[in-house]
Amino acid sequence: MPKFDYNKIMPRYSAIAIVMTLIAFIVIGKALYIMTAEHEYWEKVANRVKKDSVSIKPIRGNILSCEGNLMASSLPEFKIFMDFNALRQAGNDSLWEVKLDSICMCLNQIFPEKPASEFREELEQGRAKQSKHWPIWKHRVDYNTFCEVKNIPVFNMKLSYRSGFHFEEFNARQRPYGSLAGRTVGDLFGGKDSARCGLELSYDSILRGTNGLVHRRKVLNKFLNIMDTPPIDGADIITTIDVNMQDLAERSVIDELKLINGNVGVAIVMEVATGDIKAIVNMEKCWDGEYREIKNHAVSDLLEPGSVFKTASILVSLDDGVVDTTYRVETGGGVWPMYGREMKDHNWRKGGYGRLTLPQTLHYSSNIGVSRIVDEHYHNNPEKFVQGIYRTGIADDLHIPLVGASPARIRMPKKDERGRQYVNWSKTALAWMSIGYETQVPPISTLTFYNAIANNGKMMQPRFVKQVVKDGTVIADFPPVVLRERIAKESTIKTMQTILEQVVSQGLGKKAGSKTFKVAGKTGTAQMSKGAAGYKSGVMSYLLSFAGFFPADNPRYSCIVCIQKSGLPASGGGMSGVVFHNIAEGIMAQSLKLDVKDAQDSTSILIPDVKDGNIMAADYVLTHLGINTNADWSGTYSEGNPIWGKASQQNHNMIALHKETENVDTIIPDVRGMGAKDAVYLIEKRGVMVKLNGRGKVVKQSLEPGHNIKAGEVCMLLLE
Repeated sequence: MPKFDYNKIMPRYSAIAIVMTLIAFIVIGKALYIMTAEHEYWEKVANRVKKDSVSIKPIRGNILSCEGNLMASSLPEFKIFMDFNALRQAGNDSLWEVKLDSICMCLNQIFPEKPASEFREELEQGRAKQSKHWPIWKHRVDYNTFCEVKNIPVFNMKLSYRSGFHFEEFNARQRPYGSLAGRTVGDLFGGKDSARCGLELSYDSILRGTNGLVHRRKVLNKFLNIMDTPPIDGADIITTIDVNMQDLAERSVIDELKLINGNVGVAIVMEVATGDIKAIVNMEKCWDGEYREIKNHAVSDLLEPGSVFKTASILVSLDDGVVDTTYRVETGGGVWPMYGREMKDHNWRKGGYGRLTLPQTLHYSSNIGVSRIVDEHYHNNPEKFVQGIYRTGIADDLHIPLVGASPARIRMPKKDERGRQYVNWSKTALAWMSIGYETQVPPISTLTFYNAIANNGKMMQPRFVKQVVKDGTVIADFPPVVLRERIAKESTIKTMQTILEQVVSQGLGKKAGSKTFKVAGKTGTAQMSKGAAGYKSGVMSYLLSFAGFFPADNPRYSCIVCIQKSGLPASGGGMSGVVFHNIAEGIMAQSLKLDVKDAQDSTSILIPDVKDGNIMAADYVLTHLGINTNADWSGTYSEGNPIWGKASQQNHNMIALHKETENVDTIIPDVRGMGAKDAVYLIEKRGVMVKLNGRGKVVKQSLEPGHNIKAGEVCMLLLE
């Protein structure tokens, strides 16, 4: 065994130890240098290959009408880009050059407003710059268009990072019914998922959902999303809005505004038993003369309501028992002195109404009659009258779920510290308050009061949303809410219902009435104050109103119509009453449920016009309508495949359905005479895109029957 030579071995070990120590110091020094001097540089490098806590937005919930129709929905939209740097790194430059003409032609077919040559020029610019984010189309596109672009040569490569084609996805808010109930449904700020107004804002936390989180890692030159917390999509809300009623109310308001050159038009329809808001209209004249929804006047306008408030004044007087329906009041010649001011009736130039009964003061909307009744019985105790007004609920906070909504402002008389003099009350205040001045009441509060009268005294909270639904399951229910079980005695309510029906049948509200059902309500025409200028600011503006319910003998709906206009003529009954009439007639007509058998007799048999196409489906419908068919084929609609052919009327009570042999898949079929559904099905199943123009039957097709199909062709169908 060799002897250990200490003098030779130890220097070697010492040298190795020194070298390793030096290396360790170098490593530690380099680490410290990276952590300090190069910290910012390496942070940038890290950010290029990873991204932590990237927020993923959920899909926003839908807003639906009471029938389940979409009123606001989130649909995907895309911005499409080309990464020419990724294309070059993947070695696909030669493929791009070969396919560029085809790409530009396809883009021109999808976006015909830009020629293929312009697409080529722009794409070549992006390639020359080796842009990583070059826009193929500058605007957002919908999902169908996105799919078309994605199928273009090169763009359709399975590994998108090799083609360079990429996109950004957005959740765009769509309104299938356009501006219908726009201010109530609400909207978002531009392309942001940020609620701006209406139910979109009030129920934003429910509709929005919960954001998810992902982190990204760069693998093979592309980012991969690794989900940390998945997003939770927003829930849907089901509103009380009826699309048909809303459309009817909007058209009625706009037609009248155009006729009288009005400035603002408001209409609200409420279901009596539940308080459901079935329609709410807020039209305002814009700079271009068109009417649009700019502000929710129905819930936010604090204006002096005028004569529609007289109903509340008389209701309080009857309920307190200070008067009854036999009470008579002198109105003179239409002008009556009131503590240094003159109270006038609308017909004062014609000599007034003279002596009126209490119901007649409402029938003819007598300012003098109503103000004298209230002033004579409450002048020394105005607090009692205002307490009675509060008791009707017209001043209650209705908790409307719309930003900007405000309760009515009806002031209570207050005395000084000694209790001798009123500090916020004048001698004329009570008289003018009784006829709708010196108060500020939004239209929805007035309607809620009239709805309570229609509902036999039970005051319902206006309801805008019925349910919150998620994946078909109801997760929250908002039942009708009773704000006041009774706003007045039962006998008082019955009396007021009768008086309001007489206002329409005998008084100034005749234009709001109907020949087919009874209507009850009250007209209102009020001068509008111009702020600091008061009522003497030049051209006078008026608030024209009609509030009521129908049918009067069994109320189903209440409605208020308010129109603001400048100058004369101005008539609540003659203008707002007409709109009320049109809305009421339309709603009652929509609610009619008639059996088709009621229109049949032994001498007339209705034979429908049957289109060519799927004659099996036609046979199914005709059989269930009790109409005889003469078919030269057999099969059942519920189980069989479509049978294509033509239909013809054989005699006065029979339809002949003839089967025709279907063309091969490479030939365009003859779809003339067919409906759009069948025509589109037959052509598109052969790989040809169809574009429609018009409604009804197909009368012309751009690709003639028997035409040999070529790839990428489009067939235009004209329907009449």
